[in-house]
Amino acid sequence: MVARQPSLVAAPPAGFLAAARRTWVRHPRWSLAVKGALAATLAWFAGTLVPAPFSEYPYYAPLGAVLATTSTVVRSVRDSLQAVAAVLLGAVIARVVDLVPLPGPLEIAAVVGIALVCVGWRILGDMGDWAVMSAIFVLILGEGDGVAYIGSYAGLIVVGAALGIGVNLLLPPLPLTPSELALARLRDGLAQQVEALAGWLEDEGTLAPDEWEARRHRLFPTIEGARAAVAQTREASRANLRVRHNGNGYWVASQTRRAGALGTSAEVVDEIVRLLVEWERDGRDDVALGRQLRPTFAGTLRAFASALRAAETREAAHADEAGSAAQEAADAVRRLDESLDELRDQVRATRRSSDQDYFVAGALIVNLARGADALRS
Repeated sequence: MVARQPSLVAAPPAGFLAAARRTWVRHPRWSLAVKGALAATLAWFAGTLVPAPFSEYPYYAPLGAVLATTSTVVRSVRDSLQAVAAVLLGAVIARVVDLVPLPGPLEIAAVVGIALVCVGWRILGDMGDWAVMSAIFVLILGEGDGVAYIGSYAGLIVVGAALGIGVNLLLPPLPLTPSELALARLRDGLAQQVEALAGWLEDEGTLAPDEWEARRHRLFPTIEGARAAVAQTREASRANLRVRHNGNGYWVASQTRRAGALGTSAEVVDEIVRLLVEWERDGRDDVALGRQLRPTFAGTLRAFASALRAAETREAAHADEAGSAAQEAADAVRRLDESLDELRDQVRATRRSSDQDYFVAGALIVNLARGADALRS
């Protein structure tokens, strides 16, 4: 038997490859830059190889390629079709206006004005701005042979977009890291809001309506940003055949679950702030909590904030950390349940010794219990 000769090229260690892959996933702009450069280069070469008059304008093909590679696979197809429609519309506008004997400044004004009116058409989606650019290009650069220029312009964008879509299919984007960061910002924002609310109840007692209304509204962009980021990830995974094979499918499902839990938590926090601003302020006799219940409710709020922070990214954590992270999250929710039980008991006891019904306190408890259930899922 002939002994196998050792390989002269050492295989890279598995740890190095895993670390490199994690770094690549954490910086989606790197993969976007590589794909965009590759697609644009291929489109340029394709533009130089096609017959005249297309080959006279090869620089238009990379435009379509970049357009197709800067979004998800599903969206790149739609955006490419809408961009081509906008390009043709702008070209038609330019040629029609060119038939009218107008001085140069008026001709430009008419072309741009009409194209801008068409930008908002629903059928063009987000690609409506291409109509303006196309109209100006065709008007200024296509004076010699308008039909040939329009055909080259639109045709090369189609060629470039097709190549870009092909690159996207081979290397489909999956923006897990941006959505992960958006969820982390939402989680931290909610926890900070809850902690600030607890501190206010402990130190100040009643709430300042204007200040807390402003705090509520400052969270809205963070909530919408997280929803949009997770929705984009779900869309990207639809045409990504590699998701089910490389383990990212579980990550996508994890983000969807956590987005739902944080969305419910955001609604809970918003409702709690709204109720407290309305019912726990100066000038009201029938307050929601009063001096007796504020400290216990503040403690429950702090337990809710801790549960929010512990709910972090346990499904997306590394394998050796996932178990301890899940246990920490479960313990935090258990402590929240215990704090809620203590709050319920105190509300009952306070109600028996008072002529107030404390219905709003009950509503606050129901909302916190809803938040606990969301974090438990």
